[in-house]
Formats: sequence, C-alpha cells, structure tokens
Amino acid sequence: MDFDTGLERKFARFGEALEVEEGCVISGYASLFGAVDQGNDVVAAGAYGASLASLNAKGTKVKMLWQHDPTQPIGIWDDVREDARGLWVKGRLLDSVAKGREAAALIEAGAIDGLSIGYRTRKATKNSKGQRLLTELELWEVSLVTFPMLPSARVAGKSEDTDLDRHLRDMAAAFAGARADLARR
Repeated sequence: MDFDTGLERKFARFGEALEVEEGCVISGYASLFGAVDQGNDVVAAGAYGASLASLNAKGTKVKMLWQHDPTQPIGIWDDVREDARGLWVKGRLLDSVAKGREAAALIEAGAIDGLSIGYRTRKATKNSKGQRLLTELELWEVSLVTFPMLPSARVAGKSEDTDLDRHLRDMAAAFAGARADLARR
C-alpha cells in the first residue's frame, strides 16, 4: 500500500557510518552536508537545527520506519543531531517487532544498506551550479531502505565489507546517477 504523506525523501547510502551493534543498535549519518544527491539537491549545514529544536521542545522524536511506510515503525531513534559532517542518528531496532528483526538480519547480511529521510522543505535556494540548496528542513522520519539516493555513503553491518563489495556498490551508484542524469534531459 502506498501512502502519500506529502513528505519529500532523501536517500543516503553509508560507508563505515552506519553500524549494527549487538544485533539491534544502529548509528550513523542519515544525511551528509554538502553532498550532491541524484536529485541534484544539496543539504546545507544547519538545515535540521530548527526542526530538531522544535521536536525537542515538544518532547517528540523522529520516527524510525521501514521503507517510508508509516504503518511499519521498526525501532526508535534515541539520538538525532547535527554535527560538522551531517545528520547523525543512533537508535534501536525493536526485536519485539517482526520487521525490526527482519531489518537487523537484512543489514547484517548486506541486503539493506541505505537510509532515507522523510522531510518537508522550509527554505531552499538555487546555488551557482543550479542545484537546490536545502537550508531549512522539517525532519519527520528516517527510514531503512533498499535503494538510497546519495551514492557517497552506505550502510555497513557487523561483518566487514570486502573491496569487491565496495567497488560493486560504487559502480551501481555511478550507474544510478547516470540514469538519473539521463532522465532529467
């Protein structure tokens, strides 16, 4: 079932940035500042600040979903914050939820290796390269996803990726970027 929440989505694939610890704890970057994604968007440093302050003031949290499906929460983001590199998240996959157990197994096996943010754009401009520079975003959720949009990052599980795994992922990201470029023409 497809739900239209009116939210935009940004996908990210992460290198050493997202780890599964003790089967359920995950941490890493959900968004990287200054990186151009396949939608030709760039998130500016500080873009999440107002949203995170508002969530904190209300005592609410960013949701952890499976594939952006609002009917499938799979865990809890305990810590969501900006640093110099991007939007860092740390949370727990709920092993009492079937999809949470499934997500942990898929990450560990390398079948799922992406995160995606669900957000609303509050402020954006065009930069000198014609890219949309996102300067203020209202963050709603961070999902574990199959197909991320930001090729400069990916998820890693407990086991070490081989050089071949990294090269294959980089090649797949390059092809996806080329397809997106062709689709815009």
